[in-house]
Amino acid sequence: MATDPAGPDSWPERRRHERIPVDLPVRLSTIDPEMDPRTGRPYFRASREMCANLSPGGLFIKTRDPISPGRRVLIELHFPDGSPLEAVGRIAWSKRVLAPVGSGSDDDGVGVEIIGAPPDQLATLNQFLGKDSDEA
Repeated sequence: MATDPAGPDSWPERRRHERIPVDLPVRLSTIDPEMDPRTGRPYFRASREMCANLSPGGLFIKTRDPISPGRRVLIELHFPDGSPLEAVGRIAWSKRVLAPVGSGSDDDGVGVEIIGAPPDQLATLNQFLGKDSDEA
């Protein structure tokens, strides 16, 4: 489901920010409703997932139910010291690995671009990543 024909493996050299591997729980919620294909009724997604890497500009969230690129989402996570990051993001790309039923894949997920967050929380993110706030 990746939106770039070159694929996610070629993206690291094109990213503006280095991604740092992490293992943090994250709550991912859609901001705009989706339509249930069976009932035609609007609904919002909300799930608890794991953040696998993080940068000042975005993050990779492991999920077995990737959200379509372009969708706006709310990201809620807490750093190990308890400090929160609540940000609005945009799904930049999604990836679903085809694998035998029941095997699952740790590669399934979404790349999320951080669009906005409170300045103090962005400063905490930069501090967690070991970046000066003027580098971000």
